[in-house]
Amino acid sequence: MAEEKTTILDGVGVKRALTRIAHEILERNKGVADLVLVGIRTGGVHLARELSSRLEEIEGGKVSVGEVDITLYRDDFKGHAIHLPVGKTDIPFTVEKKKVILVDDVLFTGRTIRAAMDAIMDHGRPDNIQLAVLIDRGHRELPIRADFVGRNVPTSRKETITVQFDVDAKPVEVVLEK
Repeated sequence: MAEEKTTILDGVGVKRALTRIAHEILERNKGVADLVLVGIRTGGVHLARELSSRLEEIEGGKVSVGEVDITLYRDDFKGHAIHLPVGKTDIPFTVEKKKVILVDDVLFTGRTIRAAMDAIMDHGRPDNIQLAVLIDRGHRELPIRADFVGRNVPTSRKETITVQFDVDAKPVEVVLEK
């Protein structure tokens, strides 16, 4: 049986969703003062950079972007983490008393987000952590919800959603595979 692929968002749809998320972030936080973005490796990092550009275009102020690798914080990989490749965490700013926008491409069970929050808390104590995701596909195993969502896409557990990026790390489409 061949895999069936459906484009959920094309390039224009992704841009619209990120622009809307940027406006929602600005509205909720009353601008970019004390705001930082932390992307979850790897898709979340690319999206955080895109959001930073949009926030700067809209508001005029620069928003710092960091990246976090959550491999060693995963609770569902315990015992296997020694065999997993560990990426780079780079948060070149303080998170103390900042409004941290945690960015990921697809929100699923919530375990990645929990791990990312643990990693951020190891870097300091922010005023708050808000979550921005391009796609929320449901199936939460933990009580985690996104504050900013590009698109809600109900899925079965057998399906997968992939955000595809071009060679310049720009998001070009979101694909659902059945």
